[in-house]
Amino acid sequence: MTTQHVLDVHTLRLDHRALRAERSRVGWWRRLVRARLDLLVARAVGPQPLGEELAFQLPLDVGLDVPRPDELEAVLGGHRSGTHLDQLTALRALDSRLVRYQDGVDAALAAATERLIGHLAGQPDAVLGPVPEHESRN
Repeated sequence: MTTQHVLDVHTLRLDHRALRAERSRVGWWRRLVRARLDLLVARAVGPQPLGEELAFQLPLDVGLDVPRPDELEAVLGGHRSGTHLDQLTALRALDSRLVRYQDGVDAALAAATERLIGHLAGQPDAVLGPVPEHESRN
């Protein structure tokens, strides 16, 4: 196995690792943006009271534990206002951009995986080559 071949496999592995890490990061941001969207929608709609329609169907000890509406509204972190519509629009636009970016990262990861597999299929002995751990590509 040539030195160049080892470097190629090493580079392909680093690319693959970096793309997997980026996919993980963009997934984290998408979850955060969707959670913020959910919170804004919940804040705009407001909490529905718990236990009012079931007060006499629940055991007394269960009915005593029901949170009051003001306690539930406090979880939403603020009062309803018109600015939420602007925030919803901005967050939806950001999520759309994140989706497009995530699609691009996924396509690049798939291509990197194909290159790595193709390279290793052509040179199976490369699988036995060194696998440097925790190195970054400079």
